[in-house]
Amino acid sequence: MSSDGADARLRLERPVEIAVTPARLERGLWVLVAFSLIGDIATTFVGLHLGLTESNPVANSAIDGYGLAGMLALKAAAVGVGLACRPLLPRPYRAIVPAGLALPWTVATMLNLALIATVV
Repeated sequence: MSSDGADARLRLERPVEIAVTPARLERGLWVLVAFSLIGDIATTFVGLHLGLTESNPVANSAIDGYGLAGMLALKAAAVGVGLACRPLLPRPYRAIVPAGLALPWTVATMLNLALIATVV
């Protein structure tokens, strides 16, 4: 098959602009926090049910002592610290708070899913 000079690139009449303001970015990251928090909790308890162990000693202690309520309290404390520190940052940089929560919880969810896949 030959292209005979055909141009396969998409050509737009005018550039597509997506306005990402700091406020929009922060809102989107808070949504990611919610999904990653739910994902981390769900995959942690599925993994524990399948015989895996919690590697974080603080989370392990909270789960051993109080179960799901302990894990929820731990996550709520982390979100609470983030919300308490958020006003200390200049407005354009406040998105760092949900990013700092979402990133490790998203990574934890992915790692949990990989570990669950090895057991199932």
